Amino acid sequence: MRLDKYLKVTRLIKRRTIANEACDAGRVLVNGKVARASYEVKEDDIIEIQLGQRPLKVKVVSIVESVRKEDAAQNYIVVE
Repeated sequence: MRLDKYLKVTRLIKRRTIANEACDAGRVLVNGKVARASYEVKEDDIIEIQLGQRPLKVKVVSIVESVRKEDAAQNYIVVE
């Protein structure tokens, strides 16, 4: 699954266009490297999002095409 779509499906970023813009601006890192929106997300990837005041770092646990709002957070683990 594309990175911008994963960020939207898991609700880490509210809209896919905003996720796409964040990737283009270099605010999203995958495994320590700046990632494009078209990056194919894999399980065990570490995604760092630098939006707002504090950065968010998560580890990908599973990848699903669609998920209910209540279950979205089960697709990643917050890492610190």
